[in-house]
Amino acid sequence: MDKILIIKASPRKNGNTNALTDAFAAELAKLYDGSDQIHIEEVDLYDMNIKPCVACRCCQTDWTEAWCVQEDDAESVFDKITGSDLIVLATPIYSWYCTAPLKALLDRCVYAFNMYYDDAAGTHGGDRGPSLWQGKKLALIVTCGYKPDKGADLFEEGIKRYCKHSQLAYAGSLIERHLGYNTIFMDEAKAAHAKAFAERVKDELGS
Repeated sequence: MDKILIIKASPRKNGNTNALTDAFAAELAKLYDGSDQIHIEEVDLYDMNIKPCVACRCCQTDWTEAWCVQEDDAESVFDKITGSDLIVLATPIYSWYCTAPLKALLDRCVYAFNMYYDDAAGTHGGDRGPSLWQGKKLALIVTCGYKPDKGADLFEEGIKRYCKHSQLAYAGSLIERHLGYNTIFMDEAKAAHAKAFAERVKDELGS
């Protein structure tokens, strides 16, 4: 079974990013023809409490699981990531990067899953440990107000480097531009792009 986790990071429940993501998820489910060979789960970060990373490195004490000393909703997301084959980050672009809850989660994950740093006490003698999510695939669904090569390029490049650092497999992006609040976002072209991206992701999962 292919297990897909969609992490939604838009504050607007009925906004552009969620509309595009919903079209993608619906098409992906359709491609599997309603079989039991796919499980899609969604989390909405704006419904959760995700605190910023404080770089305490306590998570580096135990290299067997992703965890954090902070008591919030991040650890439940860690568990869902651990059980997934593909992680889809769905976000609008604010100030040339993802929204704040997603950035906080990415910062938390880079420590919780990458056992590269040792803890403050030097428990592991300064050695480098494993990536606990090595080989998982990660894809992007992004909306922005500028042309994608000027609006989403910095975020996509950052995620590509994030994937390389974390030993994740980058599975590509679906990026769409909104021309303004007085215009309709979803149209036939964007729906077709969402469909094509779902097909591409299914192929990636099968590879």
